[in-house]
This record gives sequence, structure tokens and C-alpha cells, in this order.
Amino acid sequence: MRVVVVGAGPAGMAAATTAAGAGAEVVLVDSEPAAGGQFLRGRARFAHPGVTHLTDTEAWLVEDGTLHLRGPARLRFDALVVATGAYDRPLPFPGWDGPGVITAGAAQALAKQGVALGHRVIVSGTGPFLLPVAAALRELGATLVGVYEASSPTRWLREARAVAANRHKIAELAGYRKVLARLETRTAVVAKHGDRVTVAKLDRDWRPVSHRTEHADLVCTGYGFLPRTDLVPHAERTGDFLDVDDHQRTSVGNVFAAGEVTGIGGADLAAAEGVVAGAAAARRDPPREALEAVRRGRLFARALARVHAVQPGWRTWLEEDTTVCRCEKVSLRDLPDATGMRELKLTSRVAMGRCQGRICARNAAELTGVPFDGQRRVIAVPIPLGELAALPEENQP
Repeated sequence: MRVVVVGAGPAGMAAATTAAGAGAEVVLVDSEPAAGGQFLRGRARFAHPGVTHLTDTEAWLVEDGTLHLRGPARLRFDALVVATGAYDRPLPFPGWDGPGVITAGAAQALAKQGVALGHRVIVSGTGPFLLPVAAALRELGATLVGVYEASSPTRWLREARAVAANRHKIAELAGYRKVLARLETRTAVVAKHGDRVTVAKLDRDWRPVSHRTEHADLVCTGYGFLPRTDLVPHAERTGDFLDVDDHQRTSVGNVFAAGEVTGIGGADLAAAEGVVAGAAAARRDPPREALEAVRRGRLFARALARVHAVQPGWRTWLEEDTTVCRCEKVSLRDLPDATGMRELKLTSRVAMGRCQGRICARNAAELTGVPFDGQRRVIAVPIPLGELAALPEENQP
């Protein structure tokens, strides 16, 4: 049988290796030039005699047991594992679309290439991902003006069960003690003009209660992650994330999911889910230890989602001329009263640009109060019409 895995991060590599070890013919598809995903960018070396690894290859459609690839090409499968990961969710504020503001994920990717774009740096957002980003920038010689966490750490006091099941996370936290000295909680960057950065202390709903000015030439911002679930738009989900059973099966026949498309819980959970998905896709019973690792990891993932949930007060950070959609240059004042995402898009062009709403759609929905539909689309990535027209009847590796 043929198992196709999309995404070569920790989950995808684990799924491909496990499925190949179970005797399946495995094809690993990834849009990057090398395996590793964002977590292991530039540090992973993937090679397995039972896995065909297609690099620099984008998948754009799944239908009837076929994965459509840029090229164009088609890849038939008996089982598909979606391990496409997630991307940063930024929140808009005055100046976020100007120079000197990037996502935390972009900052980490550049740092892994030995590049720090600023000398005086602020890392602002919510979630533990802020810490490795700050540490990487510090190691490159940047001065950490501050690491600002919008949420309160006291929320973790209600998550004792999840912490107890994942004690290794405490050891990981201790490893960031040098950047923890710069950490301020219930704090966020709410504006940037040149090198003048407005930093606010926040109440429990993230509404500013006081302001001060810091000077920094780079602000790295990240408010959690949004999963890349475009390949399976009709799969059932809870919130943004795909629903899976104990063997990582989605509601779509012969399609499994692993890693951050099912919830944000770190690389160890992603890899464990990959093992389970790879075994199940190859029609084998998943290893008991992997199932247990997934159980523990999901406890932590659910706690993480509760503790670091984005609060509604962020909407008060914006001014009328603050950009909401960078692709189409749509500001807050341009957003109309609307009853749904379709009307909102058609009347303002928000979420109609190159990113197709991946960056701005959720924020625009929350700012206007319209229901967010998850931006489900049939075609997962932008492709030229000529590629559709040139698609051959049969072109299988």
C-alpha cells in the first residue's frame, strides 16, 4: 500500500518513518528544500530507504484518493497523513505593518540562519514560544529590551494535572532562565512608531491600564498559532484544529492528521502523534508508548490553549487608521458592518489578497463580530490558472 505524508516536520518525519517501517510504500511531500519543519529548520537530516522524499513540492488539493501537487502532478494514495504544521497568529496594532516588526516565527527562522534583524529587540505575545525566540536572539548578540507575555502565569495554577503529566516541561522552562529575567507578564506592545515602542500593562481581558515608552529597532510578535488545515477543508474540527480519534484518523476517509494541525503542544507531542498516525495509516497497531505520549501531550496542549487564549481586549489597541489586512491595505475604519465573512470580504476586500486571509481573516472577524468560518477553501495554496489548464490526466510518480 502507499502512504503519502504531507509535511516534513517532527510529525511528518515520524509518520513517514513509522509507516515505512511497517512495510508501506511511503512518499513524503514538503514545500521546503529540506526536512525539519519550522522546529528543526536547517538541523534535520532525513533519509530512509523506504521513503521517497519530495522537496520543494507544494500540495494544493486532495480528492478521491489523489493528492494534487504543483508541477502539475498527481499522487495516488491508500492513506494520507496531513502533518502540515501551523503558522504564527499576529495581532494588529498601530505600526505593526511598518519596518521593524516581524512575527516570532520569522525571527526564529532567521536566527537559525544566524541572522538577527535588530540590535535592541522586544519579543511580545503569548505562549511559551516567546522564550526560545528570545533566547535565540540573545545568543546572536541582540539586547533584549523585554519579553512581554500578555497572559498571567497564575492561570497555570489551575492546570496542575497537565503539568504533573509533563514534568519535563518544567526542566525546559528552567533552561530559559537568562531570558526569564527579562520577562514581564500581563504586558504587551500596543504600538510602534520608528524606534519608539508603546508598552502597556494589561488587565485580565488584555485592555491597557497603563503605558510606557521603550526604544527598540525590532519587535517580534506572536499570539499563538493557526493550523494549516487547507488540504482537508471538509474535515470535522473543534475550533481551528482537526478532530482525530485515538489513532489520528480524521472524519475524511483514509486521511490521518498529526502534529499542530490537531492542536499546539510542542515537538514531542507532534512526533508522538506522527508515530501513531504512521502506524495506523499503514494498518498496524500504534505502539503503546506512543499512544501514552499522545495522551500526556494532549493534556498539556489543552492546558496551553486555556492559559494562553487570546482575550478580547486586544481590539482596543487599534486606532481607526490601523491596518488590519496588509495585503489589501484595509484599515479598521474600512471594515463595514457585516453579517458574515463573505459579505465582509466582498465589501472591504479584507482577506482577498495574496495570503487569502491566513493572517487577517480571524482578526477581521473578531473586530467586526461576524462568525469566523475557518476560511475553508477547496484549493489549499494559490496556483496559476495555467497550471489548472495544463493538468494532465495521469502524471504519477
